[in-house]
Amino acid sequence: MISVFIVAPSPALRAGLRALLSSDDEIKIIGEADGWRNLIDEINEADVIITSASSAFFLDDEMAASPSASILILSDDPLNVREMTRSQSIWGILPLDASADELLAAIHALSQGLIVGERSLLFATEEETLASSPLTDRETEVLNLLSKGLANKQIAIALGISEHTVKFHVSSIYTKLNVTNRTEAVRAGLRGGWIAL
Repeated sequence: MISVFIVAPSPALRAGLRALLSSDDEIKIIGEADGWRNLIDEINEADVIITSASSAFFLDDEMAASPSASILILSDDPLNVREMTRSQSIWGILPLDASADELLAAIHALSQGLIVGERSLLFATEEETLASSPLTDRETEVLNLLSKGLANKQIAIALGISEHTVKFHVSSIYTKLNVTNRTEAVRAGLRGGWIAL
């Protein structure tokens, strides 16, 4: 069961989120509020906190240091979001018009420790995404195909290379990302922002 706490200034937004989330049997809403003040104890029980950018603006250092909860911000303003993510414990960013399926998928991913978000809200440019990647362009392509669940033979066909070369790239990815299997590699790629599901 994924425990979710909703923080949004608008009663309509809170009601809408509550209605969307109630369609998933694996999600339990443990509380909601119109702001962050005096919520430390309540949100410590949450796996994921959903908030709007206007509410997230009021996060203070003590709240940002909340130990376990991932924070999902709903916003259409990438500059505002990027400023907040420099100092806050934010792991997910979705636009305000995100669909119910996108919202539910984001909550499930966040509960697994992944970073989620629309690329345009996470990164100013494509170059910003790739600048910090330890992987080559080809390794990033391989990792992206790994994230889609493709086997080595399928990756080789998709990229027009030999299966042996795919194995070489996968081994190199494991070494560079300091992981031991495909799941860990994909998780590291998502956390680093080098690939997106």
